[in-house]
Amino acid sequence: MGRSAFDPELRAALAVVGGVFPPTVTPELVPFMRASYASPPREELLAGRRVEVEDIVVSGWGAMLDGSIVRPSSGGAGGGIVLLHSGGMMFGDRFSGADQALRWVEDFDAVLLTVDYRLAPEYPHPVPFEDCYASLEWFASHAPELGVRTDRILIAGASAGGGLAAGVALAARDRGGPRLRGQLLDYPMLDDRGLTASTSAFDGVGVWDRISNETGWRALLGDRVGGPDVDAYAAPARANDLRGLPATFIDVGSAEIFRDEAVDFARRLWEAGVDTELHVWPGAFHACDIFASHTTIARSMIRTRNDWLRRLLAD
Repeated sequence: MGRSAFDPELRAALAVVGGVFPPTVTPELVPFMRASYASPPREELLAGRRVEVEDIVVSGWGAMLDGSIVRPSSGGAGGGIVLLHSGGMMFGDRFSGADQALRWVEDFDAVLLTVDYRLAPEYPHPVPFEDCYASLEWFASHAPELGVRTDRILIAGASAGGGLAAGVALAARDRGGPRLRGQLLDYPMLDDRGLTASTSAFDGVGVWDRISNETGWRALLGDRVGGPDVDAYAAPARANDLRGLPATFIDVGSAEIFRDEAVDFARRLWEAGVDTELHVWPGAFHACDIFASHTTIARSMIRTRNDWLRRLLAD
């Protein structure tokens, strides 16, 4: 697909983004990405914010995970959000790309849990997923002492975190786990098979192209990628039954590889009777709200997402 696929304002922003997040991520670039996509220093991240952060340790899947609870400084609380960070399953930390999520704490008096789930390829599936599911169970079990209403807990994530969030929501349904108020899936990484037209339409351009996607899925699944032995908790697009899932918000750019799988997942959720809101942003590249939050489309994405959260967390 040609360069004209991108919104002009966002296309200009890509020149800056490429120095931090190259369009094509190969296995050799993972160490670089772990450094470049790390969250900024804590004091810089929290400067001027009306939040309080408590670093904790959470029981993961056979291991202890570093995590953080973020509360509003006002002391008010009600809703709770478990945030799963982005990073292609291979990089990122609990505050990577979390700028907007910190605003949720301020704007909605929400309590946020974010954790450092273990990363592929050192920890392939099911470790990252099970770490995330265990984090949700921990949060729900500690909700009363955190001031969180158990009927106002959401799971949220972007990109790889969106795929993990969708897998956790499926498992919560299947395992009789915490009852979720909603799942917020920003441009989620849902399907290891790479069969859609958009998957191969953005090679070498934008953020997170086909090769990057293959790198991430192979790190997570190894030789099973694309084959018959991949379960829906790893790749939620493979789920046969989407009934009984919580209210869902999905957004995705029209100029990114996850466009078609996100749209198809939303369609299947509607068919399963799940309350689902879908937005496909014209000319938007992957994660433009993280990398180019000043642009017109990114601001619209953020505002629309926040409107959904506000409605879902309201009494």
